[in-house]
Amino acid sequence: MKRNLNFTLTITLLITVLSITTCAQFKLPPYDKFELENGLTIYLMEKHDVPLISISAVFNAGAERDGEYSGIASFTTEALRFGTAGYTKNQIDSLFNFYGSNLSTYAELDYSGLSTTIMKDNADGLFPIIKEVIASPTFPEEEITNRQQRWLAELDQAKESPRTVIGSYYNKLIYGNSPYGNPVNGTKTGIEKLSGDVVEEFYNFNYSPSSTAIAVVGDFDAETMKSTFSDLFGDWKGYPIKTIGDTYYNEVPFTESKVYLIDKANATETTFRIGGYGIKMNNEDQTQIDVINTILGARFTSWLNDELRINAGLTYGAGSRFRAYKQSGTFYMASFTATKNTEAALDLAIKTYNRLFEKGIDEETLTSAKNYVKGQFPPDYETASALANLLTQMYVYKLTDSYINDFESKVNALNLDRTSELIKKHFPKDDLQFVLIGKADDIRDVVKKYGKVIERDIAEDGF
Repeated sequence: MKRNLNFTLTITLLITVLSITTCAQFKLPPYDKFELENGLTIYLMEKHDVPLISISAVFNAGAERDGEYSGIASFTTEALRFGTAGYTKNQIDSLFNFYGSNLSTYAELDYSGLSTTIMKDNADGLFPIIKEVIASPTFPEEEITNRQQRWLAELDQAKESPRTVIGSYYNKLIYGNSPYGNPVNGTKTGIEKLSGDVVEEFYNFNYSPSSTAIAVVGDFDAETMKSTFSDLFGDWKGYPIKTIGDTYYNEVPFTESKVYLIDKANATETTFRIGGYGIKMNNEDQTQIDVINTILGARFTSWLNDELRINAGLTYGAGSRFRAYKQSGTFYMASFTATKNTEAALDLAIKTYNRLFEKGIDEETLTSAKNYVKGQFPPDYETASALANLLTQMYVYKLTDSYINDFESKVNALNLDRTSELIKKHFPKDDLQFVLIGKADDIRDVVKKYGKVIERDIAEDGF
C-alpha cells in the first residue's frame, strides 16, 4: 500500500513539474531604452540576483569597413585600450586588474564591441575609464608599433592551425572582394600599413555616438543609472559616419561548384567546409531553420556527427552552421579527416546532407530537435553579461523583443510540411562551394570531381 502511494505521489509530482516546464516560456526581462541628444542609444536592465554590473557596447565599425587597410577594424578596437586622454594603457590595465575585472574589445564583420563585468561597489571607479576608452582614445604610436609587430607574428602563427583560418578562406570564396570577404584579423599587408594616424582616422570616421549602443545590465537602480550614463556620455561628439552602400553586399548567384584548395604541404589531415549562401540575421525564419540545422549538424547526435564520427570513424567531430550577418549570411558543413580519408569524408558529408532533400525529416526526429532547442535556449541568457550582449545584438541587427519572446511559439509551430518548405527555401542544394585545407599533392586529383579547383598556398599573405 505504501509502495503504491509513493508511486502515485511520484507520478503526480512528475506531471506537475512537466506542466510547469511546458507552461513556462522564457521571456525577455523588462528593460529601458533611451537615446541621448548626441544619438547614443542606451539600454538599462535591472538584475539583482548578484552584485554585478555587465556592460556591452557596440560600434558601427566592423571589418566590413576595412577598405585598403585589412584588419584595421579589429586592430582599432583593441587600440581603444592603448591609452586615453586621462589614462595610460598600464593605468587602464592596472585599475581593472585591481578591481578584479577585465575590459575586453573585439571585432566582427558587422560591428566592433567592448564588454566588461564589474562589481557593483567598483562602478564609480571604473565607469569614467570605460567612458574615456570609448570616447577619447589617443592611439599612442609606441603602443601601436609594439602591437603591430606581435599582430604580424600572430597572423603567421594562425595559419599553422587550419581550423583557425578556414572561416576567412570560406568567406573569401563566398563573397570575393565584397566587404564580407574581408578577414576580420586582416592580412600582413594591411597590418603593415597601419600607424597611429591611420588608426585614429579610422576611429574618427567609424566611431560615433549616433551609431553606438551601450547596454548596462545588473544590480542597480535604472533611474540612477540613466542619470549616470547621461552625464558620462552626453558630451561625446563624433564625426559623420562613413556610409557603405547596400549594393556592395549583393549575393552573386553561383553557377558552378568550386573547390578552393589551400595547400598546406606539411598537413596530415584535410580540414573542409562545404556550403553556400545562408540567411540574414533578421530573417523571420531563423528560429525554425535552427531547429532543422540542429538535426543536420548542430548537436552531438546530429546526422553529420553520427555518420562521420560515430558510424564511419572518419573524424572526431562534424557539424553545420548558418552564419548570419546584417546584409547576408552563409551556410556550411564542416569537419576534418586524415588526408587518406578526404574523399570518403567529403562523399559521406554530401550524402548525409542530401538526406534533407531526398528523405526529409520524420516526426520523431523533429520533435526531439524541437525539445532540444527549447531546452538549450533559456540558459543562453542566464547571466547579466549574456543579456547585455543580447541587447546590443538586437541594436546591431534591428531585432525586436519578439526575437526572444516568440522563440518558443515559433519552435512549437514547426511541423513536417513547414520543415520541407524551409529546406527547399534556405538550404543550398546546387553548385555547392568547397574550401579544403590540406596537402594538395595528395588530394588535388581526388577533389576535382567536386568542382572547378582554385588553388593557393597557405603561406601566401591574405586569403
